[in-house]
Amino acid sequence: MSLVELIAQADERGLAASGLACLDRCVPLLGGDDEVLRPLWASLAETGSGGWGTALEQARGKLEPGPVEEGSEGALLVRRMLDGAPAETSAAGLREWAHACSVASLRIHQLLDAAEDDTPVDARRQGRTEGMPPLAAAELRRQATVLELLAAHGPSGLRRALDVCTEGRRVLRAVVSRRARGRA
Repeated sequence: MSLVELIAQADERGLAASGLACLDRCVPLLGGDDEVLRPLWASLAETGSGGWGTALEQARGKLEPGPVEEGSEGALLVRRMLDGAPAETSAAGLREWAHACSVASLRIHQLLDAAEDDTPVDARRQGRTEGMPPLAAAELRRQATVLELLAAHGPSGLRRALDVCTEGRRVLRAVVSRRARGRA
């Protein structure tokens, strides 16, 4: 099943986890630490949606806009993911956000991948994965895995989804660090 189909079938919790996981994997580009989005993850485990909006405002406060490297398309995409997160956990708003985060996160991984990829992100999300560079391919797999975990296990899949997200954040942080050393 393609990523687009998985997002189309996801419930509110799956959609929120999908968008949040994309944001969380990319938050190092904004200088965020591993804990900055943890309250949002915790709010997904709770019944009801009361904690999401509060946790979202806290995360935005901790990730205040700062000077973004000129030409840093990746950091700008992460900022848009964070700013675009809906305060209300309605299916329509979350679905739109999950799609936007999926596209942005894949684009970031394409930008950071050493191998060039001329195939549009939307085609990758539809299932055209032949010749896909490894960093972006791994991100596509992580996005699908998060949605599959939530679809199969509901709230109990959140812990495993967070583990998938943590692994992806570490990979992205290592790639960014390696690139910075290469420039120095």
